[in-house]
Amino acid sequence: MLKPKLLRQALTDSLQLFQTNPERLKMFVDGGRIVSTLAPSLSFENQYTLTLFIEDFPDDVDYLFVPILAWLREHQPDIMATEEKRRTGFIHKVDVISDVLSDIRIDLQLTERAIVKEVDGALHVNHALEPTWPGAATRPTAIYFNGEVIQ
Repeated sequence: MLKPKLLRQALTDSLQLFQTNPERLKMFVDGGRIVSTLAPSLSFENQYTLTLFIEDFPDDVDYLFVPILAWLREHQPDIMATEEKRRTGFIHKVDVISDVLSDIRIDLQLTERAIVKEVDGALHVNHALEPTWPGAATRPTAIYFNGEVIQ
């Protein structure tokens, strides 16, 4: 699986909190399933829920949501393509711990395709990239909130 590592890196690059306190971002995969057919190759799609737990988040949750949305546009754009996926693909729960801290849970419905080819009797596995969608967002170089740079 590549996407959990890629998302962790994107969030670490975007938010100073995870650069100085990486232990506050926990991720795990739940409800995973492999979808394959009886086609000649062993290629498959891995479908799973990636759950993120962010402990003691000191900022507005939008600081977290914006880099995730930018990442999804590049790595799982179909979440934004249909009403059903917009409703179920990115869900969250926020526990307000105090006036300044929250614990946040985010569930993302992700897929990854693995292309398996046989070459000279050996199996070669490569992860397929997501198709690009028209108008895909560029990777931000800074994030502002209420006119103030946060990263």
